[in-house]
Amino acid sequence: MVHGGMTLVKYLLFLFNFIFWLSGIGLVVAGTVIQIKYSQYINFLGDDFLSAPIVLIACGCVITLLGFFGCCGAIRENYCMTMTFGVLLGVILIVEMAVGIASYVLKDDVEQIMKTQMIAGMARYNASEAVGVTLAWNSMQQEFKCCGVDNYTDWRNSTVLGDTNDVPDSCCIQQTADCGVNVRARDWTKANLTIYATGCVGELKDWVVLNVALFGGVACGVACLQVVVLCLACILGSNLRADYYDYY
Repeated sequence: MVHGGMTLVKYLLFLFNFIFWLSGIGLVVAGTVIQIKYSQYINFLGDDFLSAPIVLIACGCVITLLGFFGCCGAIRENYCMTMTFGVLLGVILIVEMAVGIASYVLKDDVEQIMKTQMIAGMARYNASEAVGVTLAWNSMQQEFKCCGVDNYTDWRNSTVLGDTNDVPDSCCIQQTADCGVNVRARDWTKANLTIYATGCVGELKDWVVLNVALFGGVACGVACLQVVVLCLACILGSNLRADYYDYY
């Protein structure tokens, strides 16, 4: 049985573990929301970007379980449970740091990776075997009010539209049937009157960076909480170990 200052540590550990448990749930929810948003543009993002939220969602699930067991270990004053919790928590913290470092390293390459993927997807637009690519392009151009990669003339690289002067109808400001017909024959000033002539790569990059930053902020908050909980777990575990040897 802990006593004195250790009683305070015990209840602080329980309190922080409860908050930790809630933060794990929050991390899973935040990661899921961003992953769902990313899935709309899976054809334009490399696996490196898509895997980071998945790893952190997995960490969130483990954190939720660890928070529960950490609360039990603190209240029951169980040395083995408390120290096992501390070790597993340290492993999760290392994984999160690795994901964070990987995300930071990749951030400078995000535009080039997306541009390469977008050009490849554009070539398959409206192809019978690439329905997902077509839907992704249409969704992106409508949501971000853009057209093409750098600008609307990029649609010359499309296998289906390349032999015409057309752009997808999803580029149009007012979408009607065949509103994108022969638009590429116009200069930028005239085309911009009826379509969103600016390219999508910049808009998509800004959107990805913003969401990664928000997700990173949540992850950093959870990581800071983890450090506090880990320290409390080590202090309580050390005291429980000393009490165990004193008892025997």
